[in-house]
Amino acid sequence: MNQKLRTDAEDIARSAIEAVKPDEAVKRALTGFRPEGRVFLAAVGKAAWQMAQAAVRELPRPVDGGVVVTKYGHVLGDIPGVACYEAGHPVPDENSFRGTEAVLELTRNLLPTDTVLFLLSGGGSALFEQPLIPAEELQDVTKQLLACGADIVEMNTIRKRLSGVKGGRFALYCAPAQVEAVVLSDILGDPLDMIASGPAAADPSTAEQARAIAEKYALRLSETAWGCLDKETPKTLDNVRTQIIGSVRELCRAAAERCRELGYEPVLLTDRLDCEAREAGRFLAAVLGTHAGEGKKLAFLAGGETVVHLTGPGLGGRNQELALAASTGLAGLSNAALISVGSDGTDGPTDAAGGYVDGDTLAALKAAGLNVYEVLADNDAYHALEAVGGLIKTGPTGTNVNDVSIGLIGEA
Repeated sequence: MNQKLRTDAEDIARSAIEAVKPDEAVKRALTGFRPEGRVFLAAVGKAAWQMAQAAVRELPRPVDGGVVVTKYGHVLGDIPGVACYEAGHPVPDENSFRGTEAVLELTRNLLPTDTVLFLLSGGGSALFEQPLIPAEELQDVTKQLLACGADIVEMNTIRKRLSGVKGGRFALYCAPAQVEAVVLSDILGDPLDMIASGPAAADPSTAEQARAIAEKYALRLSETAWGCLDKETPKTLDNVRTQIIGSVRELCRAAAERCRELGYEPVLLTDRLDCEAREAGRFLAAVLGTHAGEGKKLAFLAGGETVVHLTGPGLGGRNQELALAASTGLAGLSNAALISVGSDGTDGPTDAAGGYVDGDTLAALKAAGLNVYEVLADNDAYHALEAVGGLIKTGPTGTNVNDVSIGLIGEA
């Protein structure tokens, strides 16, 4: 393992994530926020606790009530006046429903003078849920969507219509109160209706599109679920004001800045990466192979969110699979490495943020008796990377603005 490249790669990834934590962004968003009536805080998503803590610290007076619903392990302490719930992700569970009910109870029968401060981040599609079909079927549909390789837009188009709070329905529920939405984006291009399935955003997608997606992936749905797909969601909302405070673009900019500080010349390949994870890994390895002999320090950056098509029973996440797939193309290169991480610190259903590979990884895998192609077929990148010291673990970061992959070329 190239320890210098490993150290630099982790430094760049961690610095980029640190730069997009929501504390200062929430503070800026609430500058001048001085509502006259009651204020109720609802924070949903992987970054909900961090956003809520920053908001409560910034507001000029205590909230009149608050609820946080976030992923397991993401509540890092008490917040004055706010009840915190941890729940399932990426598949909603009973605690998702319980936390959502607490939010709905908090915002029931509001007055026109009331304001709901709605802090939203990625992961809310699973964490914030009131099913319109049996919970067991909703969980099964979510698992089907995850397994078939549907992208996040397709997934959310379906999930909106199976939910009582998605697709603008939560904002409608809060009326006549005003909703002040502060959003940390984890969707490429920052479409408000897709971030956490848009609980406080008008939904431009149609029932026809939802049905077409369900047919495309041959989803197994009950008659009740098919009926939900045919019902339209709110197309206009007049009680919402929204600010987007962070996105993958900022993550990539922060990574590029740290690359320069460490002496690498950064090249942003894209901030809209959305292909199969293993294909992205192979492509990024090919880019590094092309430039490895140029005799200068380079960094190639790609931000976005890839997808994994499940074909086996293994453990892993899209960033781990991307990194592992890159190992074949990097084999034998003494001055090239790649790291890929999720900005929230969790990659798939694992405790790792992502993975690291370099020119020595493939040989180490072979020495451990592992065949990369068999591992990828089993979707078992976690255990393979663990065996060669390639897992990257940050713990929950308090933010969630997609993923970043960083390919480094060091001095020959």
